Amino acid sequence: MHIHILGICGTFMGGIAAIARQAGHRVTGCDANVYPPMSTQLESQGIELIEGFSPDQLLQFETMPDLFVIGNVVSRGNPLMEAILNQGLPYTSGPQWLGEQVLFGRHVLAVAGTHGKTTTSAMLTWILEFNGYQPGYLIGGVPLNFTVSARLGESEYFVIEADEYDTAFFDKRSKFVHYRPRTALLNNLEFDHADIFADLLAIETQFHHLVRTVPGDGLLVVNGEEPALERVIARGAWAPVERFGQAAQNEWSLVSQAHDGFSVLHLGKELAQVTWAPDSGVMGCHNQLNALAAIAAANHIGISPVDSAKALAQFKNVKRRLETIGIRNDITVYDDFAHHPTAITTTVDGLRRRVGQARILAVLEPRSNTMKLGVMKAQLPDSLSMADKVFAYGANAGKESLGWDLTEVFSPLNTVAADKAKAFDNLDALVNAVVSEAKPGDHILVMSNGGFGGVHQKILSAL
Repeated sequence: MHIHILGICGTFMGGIAAIARQAGHRVTGCDANVYPPMSTQLESQGIELIEGFSPDQLLQFETMPDLFVIGNVVSRGNPLMEAILNQGLPYTSGPQWLGEQVLFGRHVLAVAGTHGKTTTSAMLTWILEFNGYQPGYLIGGVPLNFTVSARLGESEYFVIEADEYDTAFFDKRSKFVHYRPRTALLNNLEFDHADIFADLLAIETQFHHLVRTVPGDGLLVVNGEEPALERVIARGAWAPVERFGQAAQNEWSLVSQAHDGFSVLHLGKELAQVTWAPDSGVMGCHNQLNALAAIAAANHIGISPVDSAKALAQFKNVKRRLETIGIRNDITVYDDFAHHPTAITTTVDGLRRRVGQARILAVLEPRSNTMKLGVMKAQLPDSLSMADKVFAYGANAGKESLGWDLTEVFSPLNTVAADKAKAFDNLDALVNAVVSEAKPGDHILVMSNGGFGGVHQKILSAL
């Protein structure tokens, strides 16, 4: 079958493309931004890429593709999509294609939640791989224990990062309702994606749609310390529920140990100890909880906590999760995907635990749709309170581009310490300010869910 993918260069759709190619299909695709590294990754797998969404590309094929798979970046008015609709050509969404053609009949382990999906999915996949289960997987990032972010797999098991974002312009359900998991891991739940959800209740409804799809002999692994998830489960659960968290009343709990390791407890009994690899970059309480959840999910398919702990001792983290980009003059520069206030808090906390009293210079780009709308701007100062200095960037730091004023929002930090937070609308000016402030022994933490104009390398070069 010839599959043509619209919006192929996103992490999820790129994963769909890789899996379809591994399944033996001819795969082509197009996107508005066809450039490395995703373009080179796809081309290395024999996937032909076309720049843009011109309907003229339909004339390039000797025979018309058998199916068009549509990414959720594509909307009505897209010229290629309009041509597909006008000509009555067959199309489907990425999640629906995956659910019907790859996941059907397999034991799906789905990882859902506002935060930690990518890291927890990578941990769970590595636990299965380390223990010989040869799983298929699709992860919304690059797990460093593997060479690719998605693969078809050679067994009945498939691990998937289960995103609550909408499926496509013609299917406004969350992606994860297409996956039909037998093991569903609900990591946490907060308000996010303000561009498509009116409030937290709307997201809770989508999570309950996911819960409804888990069979009676499946398992729900649920964070027992998240009120929103308790409300989801209270609506009804038809599969057994096992809760995890720091508190002892959860079925799965933990006790922190030295050097950020932890003991794994089940029903109050210690079963295993997790010790991170020294160079993994895995740190913080949030990653302990991510690992605990992965251990509980793996236990459902017969992998003991002891064997999971052995795997996690060799876990290498995920690209862009407190990833060390470089060190210059004893100043370390990190890259992290954090963009929601809760994720920012846990990221800074994790680094603080690692570096102790050393200075942390936080460099933030609030560019997600939720942040641009200003829904959570009031939470940003608290989320950065543990940083010593804060440098915030917007394409225009005034109200014109963001819809809110960076300088005004970060002013509470400057009442705590003079000049603690500064806002910039020019990237070079931001880089100069960071470099002027940085001293040997400092840690520069760059946080954005985008490329941030290559600011990491700009800072390193200037240092």
